[in-house]
Amino acid sequence: MAGLLGGGGLRGHGELPLNADINVTSLVDVAFVLLIIFMITAPIMQGGVDVRLPRAAARPLEPKSGLVVTVDRDGRIFLDQTALSFQDFQATFPAFVRSKRPSGVYLRADGRAAYANVVRVLFVIRSAGVADVGLVAEPETIAR
Repeated sequence: MAGLLGGGGLRGHGELPLNADINVTSLVDVAFVLLIIFMITAPIMQGGVDVRLPRAAARPLEPKSGLVVTVDRDGRIFLDQTALSFQDFQATFPAFVRSKRPSGVYLRADGRAAYANVVRVLFVIRSAGVADVGLVAEPETIAR
């Protein structure tokens, strides 16, 4: 009677039992596709503010863990990636420094930016109590 009701470990006469293992092949395929997508898109997402830095024969500074302030050609100010007017920058930067306590501030200014704009931003940075301000420049190739 048990054979007629389909009892036991087999589903029918002559069939194999069910396999409850996880198919890892499709999981690995999806993981590799995601890895390739992230490898392609990661360099694209590292944009930033487009500025043409002046060239200098000094040792170039590379931003490490500090805060980056950028002045573009049109005089717009960027705190990391956030655009601010000069009035907003002047009002918020001291509070930002007090809350974040950066190890240093790196000032990136476009070589075509007005000198007065760069000096005004530098004054706000220094008046906020930041003693370590680095001016970022492109390394100059010296022809010999």
